[in-house]
Amino acid sequence: MENDLPPQIAMTQMILGYVPVKAIHAAAKLNIAELLATHGPMNSIQLAEKTDTHPEAVYRLLRALASNGIFREGENGKFELTPLAECLKEDSPNSTKAMALSAGNLFYRAFTELMYAVRHGGGGWVEALGAPPFEYLRDHPEEGKIFDRMMTDIHGGETAPMVDNYDFSVFNTVVDIGGGNGEVISAILNENSRTKGILFDLPEVIDRSKENIKAGGLLDRCQLLTGDFFKTVPKGGDAYILRHIVHDWNDEDAISILTNCRKAMVPHGKVLVVEAVIPKGNDPHPFKWLDLTMLMIGGKERTKEQFEHIFSRAGLKLVRIIPATPAVSIVEGVAV
Repeated sequence: MENDLPPQIAMTQMILGYVPVKAIHAAAKLNIAELLATHGPMNSIQLAEKTDTHPEAVYRLLRALASNGIFREGENGKFELTPLAECLKEDSPNSTKAMALSAGNLFYRAFTELMYAVRHGGGGWVEALGAPPFEYLRDHPEEGKIFDRMMTDIHGGETAPMVDNYDFSVFNTVVDIGGGNGEVISAILNENSRTKGILFDLPEVIDRSKENIKAGGLLDRCQLLTGDFFKTVPKGGDAYILRHIVHDWNDEDAISILTNCRKAMVPHGKVLVVEAVIPKGNDPHPFKWLDLTMLMIGGKERTKEQFEHIFSRAGLKLVRIIPATPAVSIVEGVAV
């Protein structure tokens, strides 16, 4: 990481990176951005009354955030929104509020066991929180709801470029494995009127996504099926899309999922893994950092060679990698 700061200063800023994470989390938890959007600029006394906090303490919190461009203190001592602070609003089109809430709480707690994950090759999340991620989120529905929103906020911007950069019109039936709220399959079907879809996920997820598919007027073209992709996936599709699914799992589990897709698809079908392909070398890439989160839960962001390995083990051949965004690609595989 290159910058113009002296090495000691740059390193100090990175070491203290946990402080802004928790400060942003606190502001999100207190709904500061929504309060300023509703009532206009407010001073710390007014904000303290609205949030049941200590006036001087909330001032010090916002002063620190304002020094990074998150909120702005006017000459009258009142704080106002900035473009960065707008991102902490729930209804912002660029909202990162769910990420602030989840990263500053759930993931912050999990990362206390990063050393455990480094020593053992994974398992830090379980060590810190007592259960695997999806089991934990299932048993803590409020955290699960925030997590779902965070995933939508993070990955929602990938959907349109993904559909724009890949020709889904050649497929009769697209099966979205672990498709969550149905955003991806809905976008594909909306752009390709002759294509049919299958949304496949856990029962509790499909229960939530059904309303989205119905609202989009797609129930007649999109089946909603439940199950466990480690056991089997719906048969008969000619495209199986897995967006940010394979990276959640270690190689053996990933191979199992891909193998089930290969077995289920029609001859000449394709498996489409939508994820980052980590480049070699020292250049920055956001998913090099996200890979540490995947380490915590037992998953992995992969290089081209690592994708080739798991594809081969699943009876697939990686035929091409199509960039969708600067960070995410469509990794296309066919049966061999």
